[in-house]
Parts: sequence; C-alpha cells; structure tokens
Amino acid sequence: MTELELLAPAKNLECGKAAIDHGADAVYIGAPRFGARADAGNSVADIAELCRYAHQFQAKVYVTVNTIIYDDELEASYSLLDQLAEIGVDAVLVQDMGLLAGYREHLSRQSSSIPHLTFHASTQTDNRSAEKVQWLRSLGFKQVVLARELSISEIAGIHRQVPDVKLEVFVHGALCVSYSGQCYASQACFSRSANRGACAQFCRMAFDLLDAEGRVIEHDRYLLSLRDMNQFDNLEALAEAGATSFKIEGRLKDVGYVKNVTAAYSERLNDIIRRHPDRYSRTSKGQCTYTFKPDLARTFNRGYTSYFANGRQPHIACFDTPKAMGEYVGTVKEVRRDSFTVAGTASFANGDGLCFVGKERRLEGFRVNRVEGNRLYPQSMPEGLRPGQPLYRNNDQEMERLLSRPSAERKIPISMTLRPTPDGFELSSGAVAVSMVIEHQQAEKPQCDNIVRQLTKLGGTIYSCREVTLAADFNYFIPSSQLAELRRLLVAKLTEGALSLLPSKQSGPSEPLDHTKMPAYSQPHLYNIANREACRFYGVAAPTAYELRPAADAVLMQCRHCVRYALGYCVKHGGERPQWKEPLYLRLGDGRRFRLEFDCRNCQMNVYASAR
Repeated sequence: MTELELLAPAKNLECGKAAIDHGADAVYIGAPRFGARADAGNSVADIAELCRYAHQFQAKVYVTVNTIIYDDELEASYSLLDQLAEIGVDAVLVQDMGLLAGYREHLSRQSSSIPHLTFHASTQTDNRSAEKVQWLRSLGFKQVVLARELSISEIAGIHRQVPDVKLEVFVHGALCVSYSGQCYASQACFSRSANRGACAQFCRMAFDLLDAEGRVIEHDRYLLSLRDMNQFDNLEALAEAGATSFKIEGRLKDVGYVKNVTAAYSERLNDIIRRHPDRYSRTSKGQCTYTFKPDLARTFNRGYTSYFANGRQPHIACFDTPKAMGEYVGTVKEVRRDSFTVAGTASFANGDGLCFVGKERRLEGFRVNRVEGNRLYPQSMPEGLRPGQPLYRNNDQEMERLLSRPSAERKIPISMTLRPTPDGFELSSGAVAVSMVIEHQQAEKPQCDNIVRQLTKLGGTIYSCREVTLAADFNYFIPSSQLAELRRLLVAKLTEGALSLLPSKQSGPSEPLDHTKMPAYSQPHLYNIANREACRFYGVAAPTAYELRPAADAVLMQCRHCVRYALGYCVKHGGERPQWKEPLYLRLGDGRRFRLEFDCRNCQMNVYASAR
C-alpha cells in the first residue's frame, strides 16, 4: 500500500490550520529566518502550535530553512534547528550542505539530548536527475523535492533508479522560469538573492527581444513569465510514476487560496484512492466536509499549464501579462456608454474584478459596481472594451465571501463499544479503551437511545461517531454525567494515541558526508557554497556562491522554457527556421541586456548577463 501525501503551503498559523482543515496531509511553513520566502517567516511558538494542531490528525509539519547560509549565521541556524527539533516538527527542508554538515557536528558537541531531525532536500538543491537524488539519499535525506520541470516519465525513471527515496513534486501554483537554486538574475540586477529568500521576480518583467544586429524581434513582452502550474488531471499519473508527496505552491498566498486549492486536490486524491483502495491510502486521518464547491478556476492564477508533465508543450508562458487573469467568464456582447453585456453562462456579483487583453496586448482591469443579470455597470467604463473580446474574472466576490467564513470541518470517524466490567463500564474505540468505576443499576426502561445520544455528542472535538455497539442484553442505567465523562476520557486517550503514532525523528547516517558523488556543475557558483562548512564539505578554499563572488561570465538562469520554441522557431520541434542572427538578447527597459544561449542538446535555454 502506497501512502499519498497532499502538502499545502502555510504563510502563517491561520493558513496552516486552514490547510489541515481543508484536507492537507502535511503543511510546509517558513521558519523565523533562513526560508526561501523571506516575507513568510513565522515564530517558533506559532510553528509549535501548528504542530500540535496538525498532529491530532497525524498530519505533518515541514519547516523551510532552505536558503544559503553565511558564516556569521551558522550558529544562529544551528540554534534554530535545535528549537525546531524540540517542538516536534516532522522535517526540515534545506538547501545548504554546509548547514547539514555543520549541524551534525553541532549535535555531536551538545551535552543535552536534542531530538534528531529528519531532513528533506529542498527543490533549491536542483533535483533533476536520478544521479542527484541518489547522492542526496547517500547524505541521509528522506524525501527529495524534484525540479518542477521534470516530465512524468522522467519522474518515473528517477523512482525506478532510487525507489527508496520519497519523491515530492509540485502540482499547483506559480512557476519559477529557472531551475530552482540556479537563478541569480535577481541578485545580479537588484542585489536581492533568490537563494536568500529575497527574489525580486526578474522573470515577471517586460523585455525587448533583440537579435545580434540589434533588430527588435519582440517589443515590451513578458518573455520569461510563465503561467501557473495545474497538475489536477495528472495526479494519478504522477502517483503511478512513483511520486508520493504532492506539493501546492503558495507560501505568500492568502488563506482563501489555501482553502480552495487544498480542498480541490484533497478531493481529487480521495477519488483516486476510492478507485484504487488496495493500492493507495492517505498519510493522515480525517474526513473533510466543505461549505463550498472547490474550483481551481475561481482562485488566483495566471492561466494554467501542465508545464512539462507530458513533454514540451506550447503556451506555458503568457507574454501579455505577468498578472492574474483568473477565470474565463464569456465574451463581451454589447457595449453602451455606461455598461455592457456578457455572452456566457457565468453569474456576477457587485464588486467583481474583471479583465481583458486590450489592443496593445496589455491586461486591462476594472471593477463592477452593479450587476443586472448579464448587464454589468463598471466603476468606470474601460476605453478598450469591444464586442467579441474574451473576458476574465480575477476577483470573485462570491467565492471570497464563501471562503472568508469557516468553510470546512475535518473529523476522524470512530466507532465505540460500551460494555460492563466487574466494577463499572469500559468504553472503547478500536484498541483504545477507558473505564470508570460506576455502580451497576438495572434500567427500568430502555436506555440504548439515551446512551447513544450522550456518547455521540462529539461536537467541539476532532471526532465523529459512526456507531455505538452495545450487547443485545445491555440493560443498565448510567447517569448522563458519567457517560459524558467516559466520552471525554476516550477522546483524550484517542488524541494522545494519535500523537504517539507519529514517526520518531531521524538525522540519517552518522558517517561523514561525502560530496564526491554529486553531479558536477560547469561553473563554481552553481554549487551555492556560501560558508566555511560548505567549503569544507566540497573541499574548496573559499566560497563560490554568486552572492559573495559574482562572476562576469556566470550563467544567471537555466531554463527549460525556451523563447525560441515559444515563438515557433525551434527547428528541432518542427518550427520555422528563424531569419534572425544569433545570439539573441533580452533587454530591460533601462537598457540592460542578457544574452540567450540555446543548448539544444539538453533542450535548455541559458541566460547570461551581457554588456550593453
């Protein structure tokens, strides 16, 4: 039986609890420092509270400590890991091998007994090959977050070669255009390192595309801005390929996004398990009920793509806008001075945000003040609105209203059995039992209905009762107050038992870490060596991280997304033969240029800084 895990993001404690309530088997959340989303840090106290809440359902909490660490931060990072171990987090995601090696030595120097941690390899460690996953396994990593760019067949190949490592894959949310951990464009342009949690989103900016002679091929387009990932329809294929953890992106997203997306994917996983009950199960406990219908179209998105799941596909990028377009709701039918009508089946609400792509290929948005059937009265009429234009809703007032309230309840179904003992009664659920000394009193009239009613009053707990079993000759009177106390004792013991079933923390093998099996990079900065422990681990004299030693000829991005392919000029994939002269360049509005290298052998596009 393969256990499947739905892994949801948590910007904060509220989002983390909402993810659990809406069906997550695990959540990942940023630590106070050293997380790859610097604006999504959380206190250790809040993470401890999230652990307590999640562990009731045997759900897990993973904490991101996945930036590169500088020398003057090493001791603080060790202290943070100690604190996370003490509060019982289930795993820590890391990128920096210096942190991993240094922390193991730190533990060996401690006189106190600190619980060991389980480490997962963050996607920031650039995990795109079986060779890399095998190397990470040798270092003691229990779970590896694969690169978003991998296809389902490539994931299956990794699983075949390294079957004893749990593979975590992204299934939904925003996409980085560069392989994670290998992007230095933000640092190069704005001194904000993606490897330090401060990405300035260089890839969401507008560029001109120039050829070697300076001719403008594309003007002011978002050539690196990808649509959002959506693997909803590929979830079963990913499970068959060997992925066991399905990750939703969104540690900067609001609670409404977390609720809707988590619920949608949880229902999808449950459907897969219902059809394959002997093959798959969930890693946590509990059944969710919702007050809304999950709908991925009605939440933040830039338009969806399955990315490279089934090989290279067109339209993975949106050159017109990096912003959320949202749900397609129809076409503009008739335009008047102060209103317009929509052809389609969508219904609208006052305050909805709508948008369309105008003549200049720019996204134009507006808010609806009043709705009368399919006639909409905007706050101000957009000048570019024309009949026949596709219309999108990027702010859904009705969905926001539904998600702003308590919108899910998660309960663990149990069965109870009540039986007499020599000096009282025992109440049990499965192998868990509690008993009380209660005087046996023969009932003068049937008591079964009242007993069932009292024992099943589980409101306010995480349990729901499917049935109460009593012997056919059970004929005792038990005061309601004592039934309530039996119920309380059983709930407390069940919860205590659920917490005790969590796996113990492990730190992996104790032998020295060996870097020599790591696949080689072509440029030193790609190893992200930023501290003395990483230097010692890799056997180099000084840090090579781009953030500390920027190199003029460094590759700033490695992308599977290819501008030449996206424009229809990839001969390898049947496109036209381009008439331009290469190399091509991206040019920002301030004049800075970036040379494109098309590595067709590896089907990869590299981005380099270039002189003006």
